[in-house]
Amino acid sequence: MVERIPMTRSGHEKLRLELNHLQRQERPQVIKAIEVAREHGDLKENAEYHAAKERQSHIEGRIMELKDKLSRAEVIEIADLDCERVVFGVVVKLVDLDTDEEVSYQLLGPEEARVETGSISVLSPLGRAMIGKSVGDEVTVKTPGGVRQFEVLEITLPPAE
Repeated sequence: MVERIPMTRSGHEKLRLELNHLQRQERPQVIKAIEVAREHGDLKENAEYHAAKERQSHIEGRIMELKDKLSRAEVIEIADLDCERVVFGVVVKLVDLDTDEEVSYQLLGPEEARVETGSISVLSPLGRAMIGKSVGDEVTVKTPGGVRQFEVLEITLPPAE
């Protein structure tokens, strides 16, 4: 069975744009660089050639990865979500019950999640523990540092893009 990858419309579009850029710009540039390097003669000691081939390998690998992710993407519209429970796409405000520290995270797919920008993956331990919770519910999550407990303070839609 194919494992679907949840993502927002904007996350899907970013991956599609990256794939397009790699296929239409990066790939032809590296092919040209390989051709130029080949013209310099002996390939065994040709650093330009080896660098271009390595770059080509990275580009082709990323193209294959993007094609796979896009083929398995499940685009979820977050504009019409219900904020009664924690689901993919919502922003959840939590309070750590041990430290009283408040944090907010948007729940996104693994391809879009970036802790530094305030989003976490729905597949992370905290993301999984929050799914289905409502305001006032406690969330218990096992972390490498031990068990942590949070309370859901607020569930909102993210700001419009």
